[in-house]
Amino acid sequence: MKTLELSKATAPLKVYAREVSKEPMIVTIEGKPVAALVAIENADLETVTLSTHPQFLALIERSRARQKSAGGISSKELRRRLGLNKTAPGRR
Repeated sequence: MKTLELSKATAPLKVYAREVSKEPMIVTIEGKPVAALVAIENADLETVTLSTHPQFLALIERSRARQKSAGGISSKELRRRLGLNKTAPGRR
């Protein structure tokens, strides 16, 4: 993994974007990590946006906490209740 001191980051952004396709890059200020540049693979803009959205992340955490405390049903049981017992295309 490469590191890059922000004060030494003088190349155009496109240069760094190409480099992260090979390996992640940590951006530092005075040696302290402040950002990570990583390649995005197999994700669309919506996925990337939601994965860093504070309100969405809080919603997921509340849902996980509720599942842990109150319980829930498995995806198999949900499919049974909805009458979706058939295997979806591409799934077995």
